[in-house]
Amino acid sequence: MGEALAIAIPTGGLAVLAYLVVGLVIGIESMGVPLPGETTLIAAALLSSQGDLRLEFVIGAAATGAIIGDSVGYYIGRRAGRGLFDRLGRRSKHFSAARIERAEKYFHRYGVWTVFFGRFVALLRIFAGPMAGTLRMPYPKFLIANATGGIAWSTTIGIVAFHIGDNADKIFGQLSIWALVVVVIGAVAAYAYYKIRRRHRADEPGLETESAEA
Repeated sequence: MGEALAIAIPTGGLAVLAYLVVGLVIGIESMGVPLPGETTLIAAALLSSQGDLRLEFVIGAAATGAIIGDSVGYYIGRRAGRGLFDRLGRRSKHFSAARIERAEKYFHRYGVWTVFFGRFVALLRIFAGPMAGTLRMPYPKFLIANATGGIAWSTTIGIVAFHIGDNADKIFGQLSIWALVVVVIGAVAAYAYYKIRRRHRADEPGLETESAEA
């Protein structure tokens, strides 16, 4: 029993935490929240090249997070409709009208292929799920493109980063699992700070008047 557990969880609880972080960050990004999903996958794959993690588990966590996150984003977009992007556009430049319009053009022109190849493009990786739901793409078609795209993306990025990891010490220095966690937490904290600061500035009295005068 102990040996079987050791095989299932090869580097202990800290490795499990790393796999969860990979899946969670990529899943939340796929729902439509700008987070460093691809960076997290690359960092975890580099750790795998040093023997701290298992590459197949990293790829599995990334693919699972991508598929589930996109599906959640799809249902959010389907229920909220086009007004979702209008509201988000007023809060963040990531959802500006120009970006939304560009994403819609991709969907109208390429359909489900936008979901598949969008996994490899930063802008579409965030928009794909919610946009597909908003445009009422049939879910079975979306799921197939979502799953195959998520698996292809996580496998490709994971394997490439893993092989780059042979020279990671020269490029990045010695990595650790804690470094992965710290980088992700730092990125999330920085994004949250930016959002809070921006909202605070928007709520400051006289700000709108100053902007109008300018």
